[in-house]
Amino acid sequence: MRRIFFAAVLCCWLAAGSAWGAAQRAGVVTLEVDLSDQAPGKEARLWVPYPMSDRYQEVSDIKVTGDFATSAVYADRTYGTPILYAEWPKEVASRKLVFSFRVARQEVAQRDLPVTEPRWNPGDYAEYLQPTSLGPIDGEVKTLAARITQGAHTNLEKARAIYDWTVENMYRDPETTGCGTGDVCQLLKKPGGKCTDISSVFIALCRASGVPAREIFSIRLGKKAEEDITTYQHCWAEFFVPGYGWVTADPADVRKAMLVEKLALDNPKTKEYRSYFWGGIDPYRVALARGRDLRLNPPQAGAPLNTFGYPYGEVGGIPLDFYNPKGFSYRYTYRENRRAVQVRNARKAPVATDPGYRCGIPAGVVRLAAQAR
Repeated sequence: MRRIFFAAVLCCWLAAGSAWGAAQRAGVVTLEVDLSDQAPGKEARLWVPYPMSDRYQEVSDIKVTGDFATSAVYADRTYGTPILYAEWPKEVASRKLVFSFRVARQEVAQRDLPVTEPRWNPGDYAEYLQPTSLGPIDGEVKTLAARITQGAHTNLEKARAIYDWTVENMYRDPETTGCGTGDVCQLLKKPGGKCTDISSVFIALCRASGVPAREIFSIRLGKKAEEDITTYQHCWAEFFVPGYGWVTADPADVRKAMLVEKLALDNPKTKEYRSYFWGGIDPYRVALARGRDLRLNPPQAGAPLNTFGYPYGEVGGIPLDFYNPKGFSYRYTYRENRRAVQVRNARKAPVATDPGYRCGIPAGVVRLAAQAR
């Protein structure tokens, strides 16, 4: 009887219309790192994005194992981004770490955004109104932002104008390395790139318009029951609306959908994607970190990190190439919550782990979840 009761409760929690109120993706993410083949006889250090629970994701059952000498969780001093740190002394030959966590991620659907906005204090959001090393907010960027937002008065109106401009004027370049560097000045000259590039332009234009904005760095969870997600990093944006809070925008996934499905701007499906990714994102991702120009904790020997969506390592004080996971080496995998699958199959309740389940998500969004970066 207790088993039946538990299954019923779990099924209700997973089904659409649950307390979370939207589609979900639940499972275990595992990161395996092996620095053993890196230069011997030198100290090795590793920093890994450490996800936390928030309004849209629940992180639990965190496990860290390996042959490291020391390991701890810290946070950077500017953005408060959690960091898993480990180190190995120079005399050891084996340098391995396994980090796993269970995550239940909810779809974001912010649809009833306020038309009017109360007074607010920009000083409370100062870090999200500042330029970054690759994201200036003066000069050409400020001039362009003023032109785009002409006639817009609220943060929401300005952000929407910038979102529309970004979708209409940028494009996804599949030849870009990783997620891109987000070099805004270069992107205004050649507006092609991947998610960090497109999000960075959106954010720089928002900040230049006086709208607090930030990147969220994540990894996609894929759509299979078990999947290698090593190269599934993704970045989206959030902007601040007074009286409401942080609002999601993912112009990069609009352009990715257009590329994958060969859609023109005037295609009805493009309009659907533009609508969905304004205030909405699918549950096929887990947020890992935020912030640019990061000085890690403990501090790295190398320069501040442009982004922290990948594991970062140093051997003998020399940074490893995180864009090359095989050479680094590291591997991310995702395994679906099998108990959830068993209950779903028993009750035939559609949830987000079904590729065919939509709950308001455009059909192509599920396909995007299974594609690298």
